[in-house]
Amino acid sequence: MEARKGSSHKEKKTMANSSSTGFGCKPIKMYGNGYENMGLGEYPVAASSSAIYFQDLVCQAASGYAVVGIAGTEDIIGSLNGVFYTDATTSKPTFQNYLQGSNTATDIVALVNDSPLQQYEARSNNTGASAQLDVGNTADISYSAGSSPNYVSGATLDDATLGTSAQQLKIIGVSRDPENNDLTSANVVWRVVINQSFFLDSDGV
Repeated sequence: MEARKGSSHKEKKTMANSSSTGFGCKPIKMYGNGYENMGLGEYPVAASSSAIYFQDLVCQAASGYAVVGIAGTEDIIGSLNGVFYTDATTSKPTFQNYLQGSNTATDIVALVNDSPLQQYEARSNNTGASAQLDVGNTADISYSAGSSPNYVSGATLDDATLGTSAQQLKIIGVSRDPENNDLTSANVVWRVVINQSFFLDSDGV
């Protein structure tokens, strides 16, 4: 019998991560391996506030209103799923996946993935390789505004801030997505939790 030519199995190829574009904090699952959605919290946003893009971090401000989370901000509620308001020009109830800046509506409500048990994915802005030993570290985000047509957050996990001090996010593992979990390539996607949570902080705002 003629010997079979070639290998009987395919070699696994290492692939670079699919993109360098940030997408903010994308909710994936809860602690305890549950995938259930615990619903969205509703938080008032002041008229004429700064823009908050889809999957941007949302923080509780001392003003009593929810605001966009940028690098270094604490008291994080979660990530934005959308907003609801009465359009000041048309008087029509309006839902959008993001809040445009300087919206003059007086009844803006941010719909936020707000469970302190929520896990997220966030893309690293590291232009080189990352490492398994980064798991357990904390980091701040590097904020970047969303853009048309989908207005998804451009925020990334700021690799330059990796450390052990109190910062916005804590890395709990690498993404399970094979197109985004190559630690040997740039811009790996990490699984993270909110480290400076509004709900878990014992101090007031």
